[in-house]
Amino acid sequence: MSQVKEFNDYREKMNEVILGNDNKVLKRFFSLDGQTYDDGVLGKKTKELLGLVASMVLRCDDCIKYHLGKAYEEGVNTEELYEVFAIANIVGGSICIPHTRRAAEYWEELQQA
Repeated sequence: MSQVKEFNDYREKMNEVILGNDNKVLKRFFSLDGQTYDDGVLGKKTKELLGLVASMVLRCDDCIKYHLGKAYEEGVNTEELYEVFAIANIVGGSICIPHTRRAAEYWEELQQA
């Protein structure tokens, strides 16, 4: 199974479990998170790239995969993506390099899907 499919299947399954427990605060948080990335003054594509930089600096591989998938859906190309990687590494430092490697691998798989 590809890591893209595995990630998306697991995320969907566990989100259903979490939201199925009907916790009002968690439901509101998930809703707010989703609304944050809707088009506004900044478009979805820009917001996903901002989310990707933040996720790389915070070193959250799940978040990186999520934002890579959304960026792919928004039409981000590889050249744009590598500029985002550069910004994340400048802001976050060399600790971001392993996350950049995994992000590049995941991006390649997204393009093959």
